[in-house]
Amino acid sequence: MGGCPVEATLSVVGGKWKAVILWRLVGGTRRFNELQRSISQITRKMLTEQLRELEQDNLIIRTVYPEVPPKVEYSLSEYGRTFIPVLNAMAQWGLVHRERVSDPVRSTT
Repeated sequence: MGGCPVEATLSVVGGKWKAVILWRLVGGTRRFNELQRSISQITRKMLTEQLRELEQDNLIIRTVYPEVPPKVEYSLSEYGRTFIPVLNAMAQWGLVHRERVSDPVRSTT
């Protein structure tokens, strides 16, 4: 795969929700409804699509338990865990950015 490495990364985790979903899974395994509650603005349909794509890209593992009603859990795969340092860097940058934007004096420097 040639081209820009940032483009390669964004082709897998780009968009509004994928990094947020992965961030929620850093803390451990979550059920679908837990994920949906923790990401208040995502629709059920969008969460389902994003989870499918993350699973296809081998970043998460979907585990289905043979129960009634069915129990489905999502967790980071071994490959997905390699993305944790990137998520941590994004989170740190986001904290600095949020502080900078909320402080009018700092946002001009």
